[in-house]
Amino acid sequence: MKTTRREFVQRTLKATAITAIGAPLALDALAGSAPAATVPATGVAAVQFSQIALPYAYNALEPSIDAQTMEIHYTKHHATYIKNVNEAIVAEKITYASEKDFFANASRLSDKARNNGGGAWNHNFFWESMKPGAAAPSGKLADALNSSFGSIDKFKEQFNEAATKRFGSGWAWLIKDGSKLKIGSTPNQDNPLMDSSDFKGTPLLALDVWEHAYYLKYQNKRPEYIANWWKVVNWDEVAKRFA
Repeated sequence: MKTTRREFVQRTLKATAITAIGAPLALDALAGSAPAATVPATGVAAVQFSQIALPYAYNALEPSIDAQTMEIHYTKHHATYIKNVNEAIVAEKITYASEKDFFANASRLSDKARNNGGGAWNHNFFWESMKPGAAAPSGKLADALNSSFGSIDKFKEQFNEAATKRFGSGWAWLIKDGSKLKIGSTPNQDNPLMDSSDFKGTPLLALDVWEHAYYLKYQNKRPEYIANWWKVVNWDEVAKRFA
């Protein structure tokens, strides 16, 4: 039976779950609360990763992050990490019941499960770390940054250095380690929650320095991307994580 153009478009939209550029994406199966856990052959319910609904329109962070990059980053890269890690959980009969336990046992996971699980979680964390019209840090968070790094400006300088000097693809992080704040970076899609990471702690802020996060607008100018990113940091969210 011949497929009409209308039917083809409807199927394509359903498969990709892509809305028009500049509008937040709502994924029935991925956005919002996590779906019911799958039950591998062992009969034990396992964690499934889900993609949060983007908290703003694709163009909301311009000019710091352009709409095209945001749409591709969210609907293609992040959605693929979600799909791949959930496939790995089923295929490899992974039975960890939470994301926390999943990462606490990262050293036991396959490359596919670890890398895609990190990509799924890191990006959810990253989207919520940004918002339009961000203000400066304040209150207890500002006090802690000043105490730990000497000043907000010095904190940003150290964070910029970690992000700039991360060779190849990876992430820069601000973490809480006990009562201390620390800055560091991880390669690829690793994060500080993983037992396999050399840099561990409770994440407070993250910056994606993979080229797909900035190349359409900034090409090879990673420092320029980093400098403009500070204009959209969601300090309210960072303060909640710090509390």
